[in-house]
Amino acid sequence: MIRARVTALIAVAAMALAACTPGGEESPEGTPIPTSSPSVAVEPLTAGLADLASAPGADLKPERLAEGLVPPTNRWFSGLVFGPDALPVFPLPLSFGVTEGGDGFGFGVPEVHSDGKTIFGGFRPTVQVTVPGTTGWEVTAYDTASVTLTALGDSGPLGHVRVTQGSPLVSFTAEDEVSLSTLQSFVEQDGRPTASDGTNEYVALVSDGGAIGEQAVSLPAGGTATWVALPQGGDAEAVLAAANPVIATHAGWAIDGDDARTTISYETADGEPTLFATRPHHRDGMADECSLGTYPSAYGEMTLCSGTELSWTAPLREAPLTLGLDVLTDEEAADVVVSLEADVAEEPPYPADTYFGGKALARDAQLWTIATELGRDDLAEALRTRALTELRDWAEPAGCVDEGDARCFFFDETNSGIVGQTPSFGSEEFNDHHFHYGYFLYAAGVFAHDDAELAEELAPVMDLLAADIASPEAGEQFPQWRSYDAYASHAWASGTSPFADGNNQESTSEAINAWVGLRHWAAASGNEGLEQQGAWLQANEIATALAYWTNFDLEDPVYEGYGHSYIPLNFGGKRDFATWFSAEPAAGLAIQVLPVTPASRYLGDDPARVGTNLEEGLDGKGYTQQYGDLLLAYSALAGEEQRKAALEVVDEVPVDDGNSRTFLKAWLHRLGH
Repeated sequence: MIRARVTALIAVAAMALAACTPGGEESPEGTPIPTSSPSVAVEPLTAGLADLASAPGADLKPERLAEGLVPPTNRWFSGLVFGPDALPVFPLPLSFGVTEGGDGFGFGVPEVHSDGKTIFGGFRPTVQVTVPGTTGWEVTAYDTASVTLTALGDSGPLGHVRVTQGSPLVSFTAEDEVSLSTLQSFVEQDGRPTASDGTNEYVALVSDGGAIGEQAVSLPAGGTATWVALPQGGDAEAVLAAANPVIATHAGWAIDGDDARTTISYETADGEPTLFATRPHHRDGMADECSLGTYPSAYGEMTLCSGTELSWTAPLREAPLTLGLDVLTDEEAADVVVSLEADVAEEPPYPADTYFGGKALARDAQLWTIATELGRDDLAEALRTRALTELRDWAEPAGCVDEGDARCFFFDETNSGIVGQTPSFGSEEFNDHHFHYGYFLYAAGVFAHDDAELAEELAPVMDLLAADIASPEAGEQFPQWRSYDAYASHAWASGTSPFADGNNQESTSEAINAWVGLRHWAAASGNEGLEQQGAWLQANEIATALAYWTNFDLEDPVYEGYGHSYIPLNFGGKRDFATWFSAEPAAGLAIQVLPVTPASRYLGDDPARVGTNLEEGLDGKGYTQQYGDLLLAYSALAGEEQRKAALEVVDEVPVDDGNSRTFLKAWLHRLGH
């Protein structure tokens, strides 16, 4: 009975993930999906998935989530939903949170500073609003870039607060007549009720029928109060003229020549323009400049715009299936084969968990492509036979039905997602799904390339892994782009975000690998729409990885006082020279490099910066330390001299479990051509 019910659920999910026609399908709010989205055809997730096990998952404690909503894991606002207490979130340029005691909310532009190791931009509730009678809060709606938090009273909802990424506005709409109180005094300044924290000014506005006192706001039923954080150096009148509350947001994307274009639409009640602030990576890809003023943020200065759409581009990147070793000399090829024979003979056992198990399969997929390219069909066949035995085990839809199975996936009916029977790093709590599943998709895409029969065999589970991390549309089983934030243009790694600094991401390179793996799998399974979406995701993830993790502008004032050339770990409200697993500088840089694949050349966009980062990452310890193989691969992107030097020590470095000496040698030789 359970399995039959799950089949029906997955069939519904398949229909929800089917192609959408630009401008034709209606969103839940009844607003056409932006026409900048091309049709994204996701093949049905196999109607005959009768044996996929379904089971209750871990209790993620979505204490403040309205019934009927898919749990919003891996979101910038996840901290508002999960756990015993609502935690601050960082839509930027504002920080926002439920006030202590739970009877109101607070927000404000963060104060940004650095202590040399961390750039701080934490929760700063300059404006604090009390909603009388509030007994709790609940997230009642969310979309691409906004979330609605409802104040609950003894008799039902009291009103709704909407917070939006990029917006300097916070709005509250009353269910019934209400008198709100503010901790800060709003006094008349230039004819406007204004409060100040000494750096930023905030103006209060109300819709018809509302009234603003020094520390009170009165609203009729259905009335709205809006608070506006004024930018620095802007024209207040021009800003306030566009201070129309956002009621919904939508995202669209398109492949535009050599670029990937993203468009976020901000909808207002009357269709008039609103305000949104841009981050540095937005402005790098925008055709027009904005001039309404600026805000500080931990990610650099934000510039305020007005309009209904924020649109920008990021350059498309290649995702080669192989290194292209046909250009190697006979001597170089022979050098690679020596390591290939040793790596194939080693045959370490495959791990059973979703992280290291996927890494091992992707590693062997790379070895297989190298063996094939170099004409060692005997080694290629041995690798393929061994790896496909393991991959088929993971891809068996009935795998988690039999008790005792370790290598399998099931549908978590509590939290609406795919979870491995043997999780790791909190993946049962939806941590790092894109990191883990990217390796499986990569391996499946490589091995099923030009093998339609294998692709069809693997499709039931691989399509579900793809849907879990990157479903093009929201449905009853999967949220849209679970792991990806369109406004921030990168993924978030934590499932429930139990942090006062917001959600976070550490390994940008594994996030990029997820989208490369998505592309490979989509190509192998004949899903052109999903392949294009993977290219869009990859382009944006690379752009932000370079802009905020490895290649940020050291001359930007936000980095004054920060004593490092790369940032291993970024949260919504702070940026830290730290990792979750090691204090070594090498670890902080290596986690932005692994796994090295044929698609990793973007890391060398700025060869000089490679050298700067390596000087700090190596910390005078050379390449024989842990993660030395990854940093050696990175070093070769600095130039020919560095590549040749790397070849001198390639046989001496330790090798990461997701890498191989074979691939490292092949990479170093290939970069010389």
